[in-house]
Amino acid sequence: MEEKKGGRPFDSVLIVGIGLIGGSVAAALRQLPNAPLVRGIDTDQHAVEAALEKGFLDEAAVASDDQASAWLTNEATDLIVLAIPVSGAKEWFERIEASDYSGALTDVASTKGVLTALAAGILSHPERYIPGHPMAGSEVNGIEGARASLFSNAHWILCPDAQTDPQLFMRAHELVTLLGARSISLPREEHDDAIAIVSHVPHMVASALVQLAGEHAGQRQELFRLAAGGFKDTTRIAAGSPDLWCGIALDNQEALVRGLGEIKQIIADFEDSIGHRDVQGLTRLLGNAAKLRLSIPATWVPDSSRLVEVRIPMANRAGVVAEVTGFAGKSGCNIQSIDIDHINESTAILELILTDEGDIGSFSSQLLNSGFDVSFRPLES
Repeated sequence: MEEKKGGRPFDSVLIVGIGLIGGSVAAALRQLPNAPLVRGIDTDQHAVEAALEKGFLDEAAVASDDQASAWLTNEATDLIVLAIPVSGAKEWFERIEASDYSGALTDVASTKGVLTALAAGILSHPERYIPGHPMAGSEVNGIEGARASLFSNAHWILCPDAQTDPQLFMRAHELVTLLGARSISLPREEHDDAIAIVSHVPHMVASALVQLAGEHAGQRQELFRLAAGGFKDTTRIAAGSPDLWCGIALDNQEALVRGLGEIKQIIADFEDSIGHRDVQGLTRLLGNAAKLRLSIPATWVPDSSRLVEVRIPMANRAGVVAEVTGFAGKSGCNIQSIDIDHINESTAILELILTDEGDIGSFSSQLLNSGFDVSFRPLES
C-alpha cells in the first residue's frame, strides 16, 4: 500500500465545490482526530468565506484564482473530491489533466454515466479515479445546510472497475468509513439504474404529491394546515433545489423515465383495484408494500459481536477487488474494513470484515459460483 505519511488515508484533501455535500465532507474531515489538511475551491465567494468562517476548511480559494490551480498538483494534494454538478465536470477534468495531477480523484454526484464517460476520455490516470456517491442530503441547500454529521450511518457508494488501483480503493474505503458512512460497492454500469429507483423516482413522486396538494389548496386554504406528519415526511425531499434536481433527472434520463413508467403502472393497478372495489386485489397490493417496507431496517447499529471475517485467496489480476466488492454490494453487505495480504507476486489473500447487514449467504454463493475459494469466521467483540 502507498505510504500514508500522517497515518491517515490521505494527508491533504482538496474539495472542488463547497455546497451542501462538499461543505459537509470538509466539515467531517476537519472533525477527525487525525484530520488531514482540507482545502476548498468554489466559484462563489460567499461559499468560500462561509466555509472558512464555519471552520470547515483550512484554506480556500475562488475557482478563478491562481491559488486554486496551484492546489491541483501532486505536490499540494493527495485526494481531489469533485462536489460539483455533472454539467461542470468536463471543465474540472480538463483542468486536473492539464495540471498533470496523478493523485486520487473521486466525486459525489448522484449519477455516474456521464462522469465515467468523461473521465475515460480525458484523464491519463483513469485507474486513480473512483466514482463515489454519498446517499445523504438536506432540504437546506448550499453551504448553509452543510454539517459534519450528514454522512453518519448513510450509505456511500464507491464504484471501482477493472482498472481501479486496489490500494487506492482501500484508502478511499477507509476514508468513507472514517466519515461515519457505510461503504457499498456497485459496478459503474449498474449505479444509475439502481439509484433511479431508490432516489430519483421518489423525488419526482414527492414533487408530484406536493403539486397535487398545491392544486387543491387553492380551493381549500386549510389543506396544508391539515397535512399530517406522514405527508410531510413523504414529501420532505421535494424541497430540494429545483436546478440541481433538474440536472440530476436529465443526467439519468433513460433510467428515470423507465422508473416513472413502472410507478405509473403500479398506481394504475391501485386505481383499477379501488375503482372495481376489488378487495382481494387491493389488500394484496397494500400487503406487499407493507411487507417490503417492514423489511427495511429503521436504524443500523453495528454489533461488534456479530462481525464476520471473510478471507478470499485470489490471483493478483486486474479487477478482482472490484468484482468481489461488487458482489458484496449486490448482497447488501457492508464492508467495515478491507485489506490485501500479499503472499507472493501472483497471489494474495483479500481480507474483508463485514458488519451484521445484508445477505452474507448470497455474497458467499456469488463468490463460489465465480470460482473463488472463501472462508467465513465470526469475530467476537
